[in-house]
Amino acid sequence: MHVWRKAAGITALLLTATATYLVAWPIPAEPVAWSPPTAPGYEGPHQVNTRLRALQHIAIGDEFGPEHMVIGPDGKLYAAMTSGALLRMGPDGGHQEVFANTEGRVLGFAFDSTGRMFAADAMRGVLAIDSSGRVEMVTDRVSTDDPIRYANSIVVAPDGKVYFTDASGRFAPRDWGDTYEASLLDILEQASTGRVLVYDPTTSRTEVVAHGLSFANGIALSADHQSLFVSETGRYRIWKIDAQARALDVRTDTLRARPLFKNLPGYPDNLMRGRDGRIWVGLFRPRNPAADGSAQRPFVRAILLRLPRFLIPVGKPYSHVFAFDEVGRVTEDLQDPSGAYPETTGVTETADRLYIHSLHAPTIGWLPR
Repeated sequence: MHVWRKAAGITALLLTATATYLVAWPIPAEPVAWSPPTAPGYEGPHQVNTRLRALQHIAIGDEFGPEHMVIGPDGKLYAAMTSGALLRMGPDGGHQEVFANTEGRVLGFAFDSTGRMFAADAMRGVLAIDSSGRVEMVTDRVSTDDPIRYANSIVVAPDGKVYFTDASGRFAPRDWGDTYEASLLDILEQASTGRVLVYDPTTSRTEVVAHGLSFANGIALSADHQSLFVSETGRYRIWKIDAQARALDVRTDTLRARPLFKNLPGYPDNLMRGRDGRIWVGLFRPRNPAADGSAQRPFVRAILLRLPRFLIPVGKPYSHVFAFDEVGRVTEDLQDPSGAYPETTGVTETADRLYIHSLHAPTIGWLPR
């Protein structure tokens, strides 16, 4: 009996300590309540299909995570890797070489009219990389006391202005070890501190175009260069925003910002212009019922943030990309419900191929066009 009482006391002590930890241990995020729309499921234009199962693969050696890919002005394929390396290769994957290494994590890049690359590095800010691979800082802050914490995606307009997303105004990947941890903190918090910024090379000024986004992610320019399409990963939306706006709050300004897609079946990531007016988007993962179910329960999300990361429900793998036009019609949809190619973040389209971006894949996936 004495042994039983001792064991019961120890168990009670452990349970009390665990409960205290789960409700009281300090965490960096301060979750807020929000109201997600009911998940639409895989219906209508997103009817379940297996068009991504036919993916072919380009080996990339010890590298992984081809998060973003662009065909450069030299006709070669450039791909950003988790290591900080930007690989350059032929369109078929041949003759691979490291074009540059930012020693950070590039999540998006684009070329200007002179062939110079502008890269959004989540660890560093916006960088310029010349044809020799030399890296230099372009901007890492809006003002002295307003740093760019999470440079994510980027596009260069014909007039030379560089538009890019700053995914979170709260959590910088360089402070939290990697991009995933910072994104998890931001999306579970739901404070909507993401924004769209613009850098003007003629004045060397960085300004806020729009703010109030829950993890601002992919960005693309409209065909007339007057609007920006922006992925709001944390709330399953894609916005159309006036590119000329400054300090616009998307939550209140319905004249210059409107959601083109209000209720996607997954988390939208990169946006890339394709051919014939298409804009491609990758859905990183499908909607997670546990995440939507805790939207009105900030206390539950605070508990989740105290758990080991492998215990946090992040949803099942599901490979999914689709294309839409500028009025919001889905024109193509490619899926693989098995999720064999993990965390599809975008698409680069050429006349011959579709290259599929991925945050963590050990190869470059592609389909013949």
